[in-house]
Amino acid sequence: MNVLARCLLLAICGFFLLSCGPALKEISLKSQSERTDVFKEMQEGATIPKGFVDLTITSSIKTHLEGFYLLESKSSLHGKPGYPFVLNIDGQAVTWKVDGQEEDTPPYDESGKISPKGGEGMRYNLEKKILIKAGPHKVFFALPEEELSLRFEFVLQAGNSNVLEFRPVYRHHGKQPRHFSHGVSGVEVVLNGTVVKLLNE
Repeated sequence: MNVLARCLLLAICGFFLLSCGPALKEISLKSQSERTDVFKEMQEGATIPKGFVDLTITSSIKTHLEGFYLLESKSSLHGKPGYPFVLNIDGQAVTWKVDGQEEDTPPYDESGKISPKGGEGMRYNLEKKILIKAGPHKVFFALPEEELSLRFEFVLQAGNSNVLEFRPVYRHHGKQPRHFSHGVSGVEVVLNGTVVKLLNE
């Protein structure tokens, strides 16, 4: 192997190690449960015990289709079945893997601007309902495929039904506008219609 080829190989390996750095290590750690008594998934029509609340968790993310980028890793789940969402509440973790649906939407919005969600891609819709105690909770949410994670806290009031939504903020590339094909750069957390936290680049 000549010097140039060796340097190129080392550069590629270095980039790979950086991309699998602290963010993915933390996500891997937080994907493991330390306890199992914090929440459980609810069945349709289940009764809610006193002191508990129901919490619906939703997210809708669009990615490029498989093979869109020639140099993308073969292990990437963009455009493939089983796109993962990681949630950890007070030490109990779950990874939901969602199979996507191909979606082809108009490239421009009603005002004539490029739509961040426009074009052909794969849509992953997450919707889960859990039963959890009312009161304060510490939450960790992650998108392993995007190497994104965030922490936040909230308080759930007894007697209420709640909706927790994770909205993607798509990345922009250079001077190009934000678009799903560039990946996800941030997450907006919305609880019952109110923004709780925004993780953005």
